[in-house]
Amino acid sequence: MSSTAAGTVSALAPNYHPLPVTLATGEGAWVTDTAGRRYLDLLSAYSALNFGHRHPALVAAAHTQLDRLTLTSRAFDHELLEPFAQALAALVGPLLAGRSHLVLPMNTGAEAVETAVKASRKWGYEVRGVPADRATIVVADGNFHGRTTTIVSFSTDPDARRGFGPYTPGFVTVPYGDADALARAVDETTVAVLLEPVQGEQGVVVPPDDYLPAVRRLCDETGVLLVADEIQSGLGRCGSTLACERWDVRPDLVTLGKALGGGVVPVSAVVGRADVLEVLTAGTHGSTFGGNPLACAVGLAVVDLLTPGTLQARARTLGEHLGDRLAALMDDGLLHGVRTIGLWAGLDVAVGVPGGPVTGRELCERLLARGVLAKDTHGATVRLAPPLTIDAADLDQALDALAAALRGA
Repeated sequence: MSSTAAGTVSALAPNYHPLPVTLATGEGAWVTDTAGRRYLDLLSAYSALNFGHRHPALVAAAHTQLDRLTLTSRAFDHELLEPFAQALAALVGPLLAGRSHLVLPMNTGAEAVETAVKASRKWGYEVRGVPADRATIVVADGNFHGRTTTIVSFSTDPDARRGFGPYTPGFVTVPYGDADALARAVDETTVAVLLEPVQGEQGVVVPPDDYLPAVRRLCDETGVLLVADEIQSGLGRCGSTLACERWDVRPDLVTLGKALGGGVVPVSAVVGRADVLEVLTAGTHGSTFGGNPLACAVGLAVVDLLTPGTLQARARTLGEHLGDRLAALMDDGLLHGVRTIGLWAGLDVAVGVPGGPVTGRELCERLLARGVLAKDTHGATVRLAPPLTIDAADLDQALDALAAALRGA
């Protein structure tokens, strides 16, 4: 058994290795631990906290709904379900392929991806005419779409995949960013291409500019669906409502989650072409908590925050500043690599800098000591995802701490 930060034996299964800090309160970009020390949160719960901790509009929406109704199950309707679907379709639908769009609410990101997989397969059988039980979906290496047994079956991360077989068939993996390899993988059994426009868990890997447009053309030419997993990249993180907008690409289906719940409750959804999602008829798919009144209340407030576009523009502006400062650190030899899009960055530690960190974990521990929270991934990489609402001065304070941590000062 493991031990807690306080030294007691933990009753938790050891499937996480958190940094040694126990948080108690949060507001905006700041959190406070149980000892009263404050930190700037540059992880934002993997983009679930795009609007910061306890955003007043989101907390107010949750409080109001808690006094009214929290759950009906989908056996009954409630007064916020259709308004939520209409609002989300109005926000995202114009960014998608097709003329009419539907929303299928779920709870977690992995559930949204599973829903998109099921819808794509059923559409493939009923509309595309793929022989029964032969549908395939093309995915990219380095992907992270969740941790269910189906999803880890097409993961290329050995830590996520190893030990959980037998694996679910029906997926073909190709190199990310290689449109020619993807074209070779599509055949008469293919029903969809499932991609992250930006691979977040892999370290904010941004594809070549011609990649996603080429994928869209290929899907159009072959008649298969383009499914964009925007659970981390969507809802403002990349400086636009969807990351796909940055390449003027319109997917057929998009999976949303994390920020859709505003850091208050788990909320996810698949939004996409009506002719695809309408294959999921009564009894073929569902969720007891999906689209519950509390989730819809918070989700509606999230859509309200994003509708004016000011947060997306802010993410672009602050993201340019973030990119400039990180590029300067790379020019100084303190980082081996930097990738940014919107207010999102992946940093590769430059091993061998005198006094500098040698792993992403060590860099995060140094940042923790300087009052900044971040998280490593894949050994020598650290992701930064500040709340879209962070003050520019606070962002600079965090980046000053990063520079000091890299120098060992």
